[in-house]
Amino acid sequence: MDKNTLIGMLLMAAVIFGFMYLQPKPEPAKESARKEQMAGKDRSGQEHAMLLDSISPQEVADLANTIVAVGVADSDAPEGTVPAYTYNTAGVTLVNAGGSVSGSVDAMGTRVDYNAVITSRFPDSLSLEQRKAAIASLRGAITNAAKYQTFARHLAGTDTIVTLKNDVLELNISTRGAYISRATLLDRQYATFFPDDKGVIDTAQVNIIQPIAKDNFSFELNTGLQRLDTKDLYFRPVIENDSTVLMKLELGSGASWGLRYTLSGKDSYVVKLDIIQENIDKILPPSMATTAFIWNQRLGRNERGRTFEQQNSAIYFKESGESPDDLGMKHGDKDLSQRVQWIAFKNQFFSTIVIPREPFNAATLRQRELMDNNDPLYLKDMSARATLDYSTASSNPVSLDIYIGPNLYPLLSEVGNTISPDTDLELTRVIPLGWGIFRWINTLIIIPVFTFLSQFISNYGIIILLLTIFIKIIIFPFTYKSYMSQARMRVLAPEIKEINEKYPGNENAMTRQQKTMALYSRAGASPMSGCLPLLLQMPILFAMFKFFPSCIELRGQQFLWAQDLAAPDVIFTLPFTIPMYGSHVSLFCLLMTVTNILYTRINMQNQPSQSSMPAMKWMMYLMPVMFLVFFNQYAAGLSYYYFLSLLITIIQTYIFRRCINEKKVRDRMMANAAKPRKKSGFMARLEEAQRRQQAALREQQKKNRR
Repeated sequence: MDKNTLIGMLLMAAVIFGFMYLQPKPEPAKESARKEQMAGKDRSGQEHAMLLDSISPQEVADLANTIVAVGVADSDAPEGTVPAYTYNTAGVTLVNAGGSVSGSVDAMGTRVDYNAVITSRFPDSLSLEQRKAAIASLRGAITNAAKYQTFARHLAGTDTIVTLKNDVLELNISTRGAYISRATLLDRQYATFFPDDKGVIDTAQVNIIQPIAKDNFSFELNTGLQRLDTKDLYFRPVIENDSTVLMKLELGSGASWGLRYTLSGKDSYVVKLDIIQENIDKILPPSMATTAFIWNQRLGRNERGRTFEQQNSAIYFKESGESPDDLGMKHGDKDLSQRVQWIAFKNQFFSTIVIPREPFNAATLRQRELMDNNDPLYLKDMSARATLDYSTASSNPVSLDIYIGPNLYPLLSEVGNTISPDTDLELTRVIPLGWGIFRWINTLIIIPVFTFLSQFISNYGIIILLLTIFIKIIIFPFTYKSYMSQARMRVLAPEIKEINEKYPGNENAMTRQQKTMALYSRAGASPMSGCLPLLLQMPILFAMFKFFPSCIELRGQQFLWAQDLAAPDVIFTLPFTIPMYGSHVSLFCLLMTVTNILYTRINMQNQPSQSSMPAMKWMMYLMPVMFLVFFNQYAAGLSYYYFLSLLITIIQTYIFRRCINEKKVRDRMMANAAKPRKKSGFMARLEEAQRRQQAALREQQKKNRR
């Protein structure tokens, strides 16, 4: 390579390096931003295209006709002109005026012009998320129009409250869903006693249905192609009079569908609910023969004690031709395939009972117990789904009576007779008064006497005292007979002791028994004669056990230190919890236990033969202690009644002792024993069986000696 060539190559390299050095360098950040911006435009364009592809051109073309079909015509349009139709649903307001469609779409709180959504000419201020929301709203409006047809115009609206009220009940009816969102009892005697979250006793009225719990009911209209749930629709209230409101849906072409509520009578707890419809066969197919009634309620607390209130809350129902039944205390599901006359969501002292004019065809019930630590304000989740006969040709295809009130026996009995004079609805069965003879005692004796006394005496502690005395008078013959039997057994104690000493040991057990039974037979005494009168008293004791916890009249009634005779009378609260007993101390329960122990001691003294059985003695004393643990959670009225009953029995026992001369009883029995006495057939058979058993025992002993 010559010198000139080398110099030329060096000069060319210098020029290239100089050019590269002097060329301006792009900043890295700006270059990155530029690339991201370009990529973002590409993605945005792709996403816009994708979003617009979600609405087909055919749907856009048919939107004008859709608005006319499901929208509401402008009633102020000049005569002779085509009215504008407005379709407002799911955040979309669309108007068809003269064939041209306009309107706005709600994009996350921002109103966007409908045409901007269709043509993708969104305002620059809208983010991609807002543009997606606008497309989704329009898509929802089109879908609702296809699904709900003319009902779609009522998917949007304002939720307001309509109130019906009489002297005892106030109802709040929501325009959204046209269901009762709140039901309040106005009688102050039915105040709620449940503490709020601040630990303060709230004495406000009881809300059986509560909006905070999202309690609701609705009707489902299933046409085969569409399934409409009325709780999704906004109704227009039409006040017909002071006690009646019609929640109405205008469906066009003279068709309408609505729910009419009627609260009649100043002191009525029953609201009548009717489906009212006009020309609905233009909207719904005539083949639609049934509708579903869907009911959901979260049962709230109203009482001081959760345990007993939860135990006495359940879903009750009555199938045609059957006695009322319930789902029990805890979780439960039940499918009812027979016709159902009524369904009740029942609390301890309050119930909501739905009674159809024609029985439900079938029903599915569901109940879930809520735990205190998770839901301190509520007891149970309850739901029901029931089918009813339905006809598009009838102006009033469905009618329901809904009882919302206290579980008061005379009131429920009257309501049942008023709603169905020819059929016994047995609504009083929601009050757990026991089964069989226990319920008969409560309904035929206890409740009438209790109600009669309540008309003249306002202090329920005095009423319970008088009721206890009345019951003691009724069972006095049994009590007297039981004491006389114990007296006969007691005066025979020396002879029984002599027999036991004459025939000691297990080998003479049969002989002792024979001699003892022979003595009883000659003297005219029987160990069973004392048990039978006590056994006859047991149904009354069990009936009272069911009556007091279910007696709403005692609710909130004060007596002595007890603030509420329907709840435990807590005199102080322990800093700890005793299993099964709880964390509080009930004074009436303590008094009942003390008198029970005293009565047990007196009863043991009346039966001296028990002194030879120390294990039995301790068992007898253990029973009152068990009752102390068991009754500590129960109503103060129940413990108070048992305390009075035991106290009166103790007083009767001491009176009997002073009035009955046991020496004369013994002389009379000894005289009877000296007389020749024909054995009864039962006694003869018993002695013969004892002789055979003793002979078999002797034969067995002989075999053992060989």
